[in-house]
Amino acid sequence: METQPNNPLHGIKLEQIVTDLEAHYGWEYMGHKINVRCFQDNPSIKSSLKFLRRTPWARTKVENMYLNMLRKKI
Repeated sequence: METQPNNPLHGIKLEQIVTDLEAHYGWEYMGHKINVRCFQDNPSIKSSLKFLRRTPWARTKVENMYLNMLRKKI
């Protein structure tokens, strides 16, 4: 945390982000908020990670959703 003290995503893996979002919101809500097929059609952690690692705009949206979830929990 010393190198990026102001980055709340530092040290958190994408798999953990997707897992936490799915547990908190569920696939249906995530697919509604972020219109990507990996959340809507037969969703899984594995397919979501594969897509998000190749698609920067979608990954940004997922990271922003995660940050909003964290803010609401506080």
